[in-house]
Amino acid sequence: MTVLHTKDIFVTLVDPDGETLIRFYRLLFGQEPSVHVPQVYAEFRLPGLRLGLFKPQANHATEFSGRAGGMSLCIEVADLEDAIAQFIALGCPPPGEIRVASHGREIYAYDPQGNRLILHQNIPPE
Repeated sequence: MTVLHTKDIFVTLVDPDGETLIRFYRLLFGQEPSVHVPQVYAEFRLPGLRLGLFKPQANHATEFSGRAGGMSLCIEVADLEDAIAQFIALGCPPPGEIRVASHGREIYAYDPQGNRLILHQNIPPE
């Protein structure tokens, strides 16, 4: 069996107009992209993640249309209520309620392109 020898793995999201998600994630993370080619590509380097945002070439746009499906970007936060307030301020209020799961508290939110973000706060063990 052949093994895939990876150099790096990172997440990319489609930004159909080439700037909407860049603006959103710039405000959400409070930083400029480390790489930015206007109307083509931007990349944020975050703790444990490289997040790339790209505008597909016109002849490939239909391959990237639609909602996120099963993919979610999980963002662990120190204070879930503060994170929710930030999403509300960005004009993207989470549509549901906070849920308690075995791993902590969480709520789903969505970026302007409809990509699902799971905001998650750990519950310390008792």
